[in-house]
Amino acid sequence: MTDQNKLQARGDKDKKVSRRNILKAAVAAGGAAALGFPMIAKGQVGPISMRWQSTWPQKDIFHEYALDYAKKVNDMTGGDLKIEVLPAGAVVPAFQLLDAVSKGTLDGGHGVLVYHYGKSNALALWGSSPAFAMDANMMLSWHKYGGGKELLSKLYASIGANVVSFPYGPMPTQPLGWFKKPITKPDDFKGLKFRTVGISIDLFQGMGAAVNALPGGEIVPAMDRGLLDAAEFNNASSDRLLGFADVSKVCMLQSYHQNAEQFEITFNKTKYDALPDKMKAIIALAVEAASADMSWKAIDRYSQDYIELQTKDKVRFYKTPDSVLQKQLDIFDGVLAKYSAQTPMFKEIAESQRKFAERAVKWFLDTQVSSRMAYNHYFAKKPAAKPAPQAAKPAAPAAKPEAPAAKKG
Repeated sequence: MTDQNKLQARGDKDKKVSRRNILKAAVAAGGAAALGFPMIAKGQVGPISMRWQSTWPQKDIFHEYALDYAKKVNDMTGGDLKIEVLPAGAVVPAFQLLDAVSKGTLDGGHGVLVYHYGKSNALALWGSSPAFAMDANMMLSWHKYGGGKELLSKLYASIGANVVSFPYGPMPTQPLGWFKKPITKPDDFKGLKFRTVGISIDLFQGMGAAVNALPGGEIVPAMDRGLLDAAEFNNASSDRLLGFADVSKVCMLQSYHQNAEQFEITFNKTKYDALPDKMKAIIALAVEAASADMSWKAIDRYSQDYIELQTKDKVRFYKTPDSVLQKQLDIFDGVLAKYSAQTPMFKEIAESQRKFAERAVKWFLDTQVSSRMAYNHYFAKKPAAKPAPQAAKPAAPAAKPEAPAAKKG
């Protein structure tokens, strides 16, 4: 072999070694990447723990709804996100929930938008007004499909709230409240020490009441000490669990002050934005699942407690007079005009709701059959049937006249 051939062979050998080294390095690097990727992915998605608080006492069914939502998220994420929900007061008072979530003191919370009335009166339009005749489910329809979601995001940004909000869970129409004696006319509210929240404060002040806004867990103790003459909270189950029947035996049903309220789930925006998109999708879907589940559970539980309040607790229920309902609507017209003139954001939200309600409520009223007739048909006590009159006995046939006696011949 010539020297030139030897050099060529050595060069080919060096190239083969070099290629083998490159391949080995690539395989090693690929293996390291394959081993490292699951660790990186796992580090991105969890498990993530979040500490929440509700605005409700632990014994209230509303706190149960908060736990229901957390369980859905925990289960649907397979434990990658774990939400723990504490009751009202565990970290902050109920009315301070928004601040605590916004600052990151809490990662999230469960409450109602009307509790943030002190931040902006426009927030109370999600629940504490006649809502232009909408019910709570229609209000949620407006929120998702009628522009409400975008308006709420804009409103929260305008007050510097670092939160992501999910309104959910339609509430049935709330009672007018619990009283010492039945309300028979609008003037009965004059001078009454009354508890309510949100724009309902303005409404009942307009009726002459001295209003005190208190969170749910403080109402019954205040009534017991005489600090309140009357109060409203929400529903048969919550009111019964909180002890309203211990301080009052008169409850007035039906009112326009909160006939379209819903719950709110909030996340700290900074922490929410850092979550993977898949987890955000689960959070949103869990909101809708919990909304449906809550509405079904409410029908079952509220109807049971409504009966037991009457049979076991001896509460007397009365329908709110139409004169009181009409007075509520008249007063709210003035409240609406006042705040719309003061706050452009309030006016924008109210006009959006009104436009949606004009169409949606008309459709509902025109197409929905009333349940009253069918309910009465199946369940109303019917008067006992009168016994059928006895058939008159046929008169006895008249006696035939006797044949005349034969004449003797």
